Amino acid sequence: MSEKRKIFLVGNAHLDPVWLWRWQEGFAEIKATFRSALDRMAEFPEFRFTSACAAYYQWVERNEPDLFAEIRERVREGRWIVAGGQWIQPDCNTPSGEAFARHSLYSQGYFLEKFGLMAKVGYNVDSFGHNGTLPQILQKSGMKYYVFMRPNSKENKDIPGNLFWWESQDGSRVMTFRIPFSYESNDAKSADSVPSAWQKHVATLKMAEEQKIDFMSFFGVGNHGGGPTIATLHMLREMNHEFGENTFMHSSPNGYFEEMSRVKPEIPVVKGDLQHHASGCYSAHSGIKRLNRKSEHSLATAEKFSSVAHILFGLDYQKERLTKAWQNVLFNQFHDIMGGCSIQEACEDAVEFYGEALAIAADTLNSAVQKISWSIDTMGDDVISLSKEKDWKTWETGDRGVPLVIFNPLSWEVKMPVQVNMLCKGVSDDQGNGLDIQAVRSSQTNGKDKWDTLFAGTIPAMGYRVYWVFKDKEMTNFIPGGGLIVKAVSLSQGELTEKEDALSRGMLTADGMGMENDWVRLEMDDQTGCISRLFDKTNQVDVLRGQGAVPIVMDETDSDTWAHGIFSFRNEIGRFDRAFLKWIERGPLRAKLRVTSRYGDSLMQQDFILYRDRPDVEVKVKLDWREKHKMLKLSFPVNVNNPKSTYEIPFGFIERPVSGTEEHGHQWIDVSGHHDGLGYDPASDAGEAAHGSLDQDGSRKGSEYGLSLLNTAKYSYDVKDNDMRMTLVRSP
Repeated sequence: MSEKRKIFLVGNAHLDPVWLWRWQEGFAEIKATFRSALDRMAEFPEFRFTSACAAYYQWVERNEPDLFAEIRERVREGRWIVAGGQWIQPDCNTPSGEAFARHSLYSQGYFLEKFGLMAKVGYNVDSFGHNGTLPQILQKSGMKYYVFMRPNSKENKDIPGNLFWWESQDGSRVMTFRIPFSYESNDAKSADSVPSAWQKHVATLKMAEEQKIDFMSFFGVGNHGGGPTIATLHMLREMNHEFGENTFMHSSPNGYFEEMSRVKPEIPVVKGDLQHHASGCYSAHSGIKRLNRKSEHSLATAEKFSSVAHILFGLDYQKERLTKAWQNVLFNQFHDIMGGCSIQEACEDAVEFYGEALAIAADTLNSAVQKISWSIDTMGDDVISLSKEKDWKTWETGDRGVPLVIFNPLSWEVKMPVQVNMLCKGVSDDQGNGLDIQAVRSSQTNGKDKWDTLFAGTIPAMGYRVYWVFKDKEMTNFIPGGGLIVKAVSLSQGELTEKEDALSRGMLTADGMGMENDWVRLEMDDQTGCISRLFDKTNQVDVLRGQGAVPIVMDETDSDTWAHGIFSFRNEIGRFDRAFLKWIERGPLRAKLRVTSRYGDSLMQQDFILYRDRPDVEVKVKLDWREKHKMLKLSFPVNVNNPKSTYEIPFGFIERPVSGTEEHGHQWIDVSGHHDGLGYDPASDAGEAAHGSLDQDGSRKGSEYGLSLLNTAKYSYDVKDNDMRMTLVRSP
């Protein structure tokens, strides 16, 4: 006779603070739902209520302190269970690793302060997929368990059973349960396709018996809140009378996982992501996603330099303001906001929250770098005073120059273009060495003043460097508006010859429809506006197999916002064409070719940029998108065989199949594989190790090679064989 199985009943109320309503309505619904749950506790002594999301508790604490006091009492009794040590139930793909850490930091800290405990169970029952590094983040945040519902068993059939160990790349594990059917239920016994609470609990019991393990079954009116009703609780008493007292037990995720940890069942291990559900949400609503990326980076940068300014110079650290800014960002990472599947008014509210966060970040960062830069001694022995007699903008005294402090928040040294918002004759580094400069078009115009000055700066890791800008003193033989390579003047070495100059600084040429530096040659097709050739000079390799950066339009007529049931977007119906190419810059430091192309009523402008001192190709894109039920992708066919694709995910990376499935990724994606044509010098000792070995007959063995695509604001890609595509926008 098989062992009798138990069902741990989890009373809850899934609460979307934003979805088909704005946050103000969600605020009111949370209060009403919490009130209802407390009332049910008074009427049904056996009832337990589970609720996640620190943001909801903070709303109630600030707005209804008496209600919050009742909740605290029920928490002390053990009948109100705090779960989900995150600010809300976030989209579990798009937030950065740092954002996930902040979810735990602020939420677990809040729960500890207000209730004297931290959540034990990660709780994201409605999120649209779960990135593969979450087990490590959960473990480090005090959560040993995890509960989710999406993807369901039809969307991901590879998950063996409902209870399993979920393991991240570092080996961290959390015991994880996938909710069967739904986190909510109806009261009535119904015969339609939506099971009633009774039917669902009975079906869950059958699953438990089949898998030979106890299950959880969730109940309560959800999405717009509500929670368990009087009718449901009476029905559960009836079920216990029919099936036996210990079959359906009021409990919580905490109680279930503690029991499973005690009995130690043999359960499988699942590694990597838990995908896919609603893959259209990886790219829906570009504006929200762009603001999310910008806010995450801006706040992290502001905190870094604010910490330095506080420790070194005593500047007041704006902890409360920065915490508020982060909480705005975390709230906006709620899955229906971050996924782009809320009503327009709710998205407009999200933009306001991002605006406040970005304003706080900008204010605190400016205060910090002002404090640090003013603490640097840039006066020199011969500078007696500052004056605006020479220039209304710069305070330059004589021809002594004006200090320009450039900061780097990254943990590695960077060589980056620096654009000074004035036209000047010279720039030198902190050692007095003259630098090459280039006049570039400013973003603003004031009378005849429409030029900026560009130079290449090398900034140390997590630090700053002082450069000197001279309005009238020439530190290089400067050619206004750009031109050919110019001779440099170094204060330590004197004037360099043309030959010495070219050898020391590398080269940059721009002619016809192509541009070239020491690393790459980039050529454009003047008809399509696509890359016709990208040649890697170091390895003597054509990087692309066919045209690159090809704007391809996909049909999405049959898709909803989430793209439910759709996991690949490759129904091509057109491409941008009618290209117009124009040189914007052809200077000694930077070349910029503007490509404007069209599809239907939409227009795309791409600036392809090559720097003299950098091996990467930069592309800045502006898109006026006027299509309905369509998606736009950029295609890059990488010139490799046996390709593999690797994506950045929060605090990590993951390799995924090259099957054409739409996948979530962060700031970069890489496609690498076997390349037969890597050039190398056979006489070089390092040649064989660096570029592949030889077969016995002396022929080349293939070597690993690839292309990486980096971006500032996108999260959705697909790779089919060697064709790497980034999703730019969709309008479902």
